[in-house]
Amino acid sequence: MARDTTGGRTFASTFVGYCVLIFFALVFLYPFVIQIGNSFKTESDAAANPLSPFPDPVSTGGYERVFLGTDLPLWLGNSIVITIVVTLGRLLLDSMAGYALARLRFRGRAGLFSAILAIMAVPGVVLFIPKFLVLNQIGIYNSYTALILPVIADAAGVFIMKQFFESIPVSVEEAARIDGAGVFRTFWSVVLPMARPALITLTIISFQGTWNEFPHSLVSVQDPALFTLPRGLADLVSGSLGVGTQYPLKLGAALLATIPVAIMFVVFQRYFVRGANEGSDKG
Repeated sequence: MARDTTGGRTFASTFVGYCVLIFFALVFLYPFVIQIGNSFKTESDAAANPLSPFPDPVSTGGYERVFLGTDLPLWLGNSIVITIVVTLGRLLLDSMAGYALARLRFRGRAGLFSAILAIMAVPGVVLFIPKFLVLNQIGIYNSYTALILPVIADAAGVFIMKQFFESIPVSVEEAARIDGAGVFRTFWSVVLPMARPALITLTIISFQGTWNEFPHSLVSVQDPALFTLPRGLADLVSGSLGVGTQYPLKLGAALLATIPVAIMFVVFQRYFVRGANEGSDKG
């Protein structure tokens, strides 16, 4: 009887736990469902029933206006190019800087790492005006260079790579040096392939952060031809297309902007989990 009672309590607690998790999952998913539902509504239906997830009738007018009545293709192209360049740049520069801080011994190394940690603690909003002044003074304001160069390396990525490189046994690098490999060859051919979990993590963070980056584009460019997707969506939300709520158009555009990030995360999450498990097995 004691065993049956214990088993019943365990089942009941597990059932309650799953019910709580499902409830909160639905709470978090409901806004996304509302977004999808409203993007397929007519203008009048979305204005009259904004919290209903069921369109009546179903309409694709919002998506047609997104592609035909806005510069979404241009914004999308700008975001794709900038995101790819910045992500690749961060993978290379952050990993090189992280390896140098983790393995190379040079004067000022500790102070440099402390400065990187201090940069991570500075709120980005306080850098808006200095960033604008620097971009304007060096003559790259309102250009693709202004959108890419200031964010092509970041302190968080350097920190992630440094911490991972320090977890790799030094004996691996010593064996490579015995075989005649130099510092860069050891880094590129031996250490970097072992850092796959950290690289995948950095890829996800960099892609998502750059794709969704709005404040930097706000202080870097003013030319509508250089707008990224978040900047263009902000222009739509501010009412650039005229009067009215225009929920189907705005939410449809926001949904299209979410899809690449969701796909990126789902695809790379699998490799991230696999790489993390391999790293833990080796450790």
